[in-house]
Amino acid sequence: MGETRVDLHHLLEDLRDAYPGSIEETILTEIVANSLDSGATRITLAADPAQATLTVADDGSGMQRRELARYHDVAASAKTRGQGIGFAGVGIKLGLLVCEEVLTETRRASSHVATRWRLASRHKAPWKWVTPPPGLLSQRGTAVQLKLGNALSPLLDAGYLEATLRRHYEPLFDPEFDPILSTHYRHGIRFEVNGRALERAAADGTALAAGGGPAISRRAIRAPLAIRMKGRHKPSAVGYMVRDGVPLPEERRGIAISTFGKAIKRGWDWLGLTPAAPDLIAGTIEVPALAECLTLNKGDFIRTGARGATYLAYRKAIQEAVSRQLAEWGDVRDQAEQARRRVARPMERDLESVLVDLAEEFPLLASLVERRAGGQRKLPIGRGEAAADARALVAASLAGGRGVGANGDPAPLEPPAGGSATAEQPGAPVAVEEPPAAVMEPQPGQSPESPGAAGETHGGGFSLPGARGPRRPARYGLAIQFESRAEDSELARLVESTVWVNDAHPAYRRAAASRSEGYHIALAVAMALAPLAVESAQEHHFVTAFLAQWGRALERSPRGRKRMG
Repeated sequence: MGETRVDLHHLLEDLRDAYPGSIEETILTEIVANSLDSGATRITLAADPAQATLTVADDGSGMQRRELARYHDVAASAKTRGQGIGFAGVGIKLGLLVCEEVLTETRRASSHVATRWRLASRHKAPWKWVTPPPGLLSQRGTAVQLKLGNALSPLLDAGYLEATLRRHYEPLFDPEFDPILSTHYRHGIRFEVNGRALERAAADGTALAAGGGPAISRRAIRAPLAIRMKGRHKPSAVGYMVRDGVPLPEERRGIAISTFGKAIKRGWDWLGLTPAAPDLIAGTIEVPALAECLTLNKGDFIRTGARGATYLAYRKAIQEAVSRQLAEWGDVRDQAEQARRRVARPMERDLESVLVDLAEEFPLLASLVERRAGGQRKLPIGRGEAAADARALVAASLAGGRGVGANGDPAPLEPPAGGSATAEQPGAPVAVEEPPAAVMEPQPGQSPESPGAAGETHGGGFSLPGARGPRRPARYGLAIQFESRAEDSELARLVESTVWVNDAHPAYRRAAASRSEGYHIALAVAMALAPLAVESAQEHHFVTAFLAQWGRALERSPRGRKRMG
């Protein structure tokens, strides 16, 4: 008889690596996320440096004895997509990597039980019932006590706990998000750290004034944003942008997108645009509907199928809302950058045929190509900023996926579609109509402008994916944008769905001076894709093949034949 052995330590390390922040950040934010999912209205954190313990308690629904027993299964999860922001108790499970033991106590109805859990070896994580329970709870709810192995862990610092909560759960601290979050959190959320209730704060980070309103920062300009369905009174997403007079801390820069109060992504790269002064601008957009678009590890958004199209529809709406506000502030692209975009747009169209052809020779690019009926290959590609997540797709091919699924195996990354938006008058919240989930290929007898059966049309033709009707392939794609990184020796870098070309590179400036930006951009795109497509020894061959296919694509296109004729 054989025996299957699981390296739990390695599995937990892989799970840790699926999250971008530190392990302490992940542990704290995921424990809080599970408290929120349990219906808690009060979450208390108590750090005891002398005992090296952190206790997180809530007044949520608690667990029955069988549920508590099951939660010790590293691969177990009772989560339902779209109904929560925590993943499989990952905070407690990752706690095994940094704790001597994890104590969990829970009360629900007449059930009041507790367990101790530890990682005894690479292959064993024993747990046992604690009788009687230690008394961390006086009423219904769940309490988790981490006995940390490092007495200097930041999880024992009250200041670190508060700062992490405010950064990752900002909408729960800002009263301007209450209208959109009140449906999910009817009684609000109260946080306490070491017995002190955390004050609610305005979006610019200043504490609320005594009368309950936000204290206005003298140097910061704040603009509210709203995204709503056409014909509906309530917005589907709300948020704000703030422009400060001095550079913001690194972790505050850019736009954050959150769902159910938890920030999932932050920065400029995910949004596919960069203002003239990116270090001066920040903001947060709360989109409750995107909870159902979260990946299995709840650390990113799905980019395939109807859920992926929904995420990118909102992303496109946010892009346009943010762009309009930047224009109102005068933080817009200059004429030189607009000229660069005019050069890049034809190349974005050429990328469709180039990557379809290359996928035959370079199998790792096959994940960028959809197989259609009859064996025909179709690249999921779109226009401009409505783009596919090439990094996620190719990384999934290289590593077999990232994150951990419900069965404990690595969860594959799912690839990204777009839409349009409109803004209202200056001084009022920027209201943006929800865009179509994807640019669909018209069926025979159907005009490109007519609403497709794949989505429900709202108001003026804007739609999100629907469950009914035949599904047609959405058109996604890579976008080309520009950034100035004088200190970077690379011609370009691939981030999310965008190839960012370094226009501060001496080679780009030389190409611009000789009016050969097109060839330089093609070379930069090829070099950005090469490390993901082939091994380092084959990168030269890939770049050569890419440029050859790019040249043939130009020859085949009507505009190319006209130019060369």
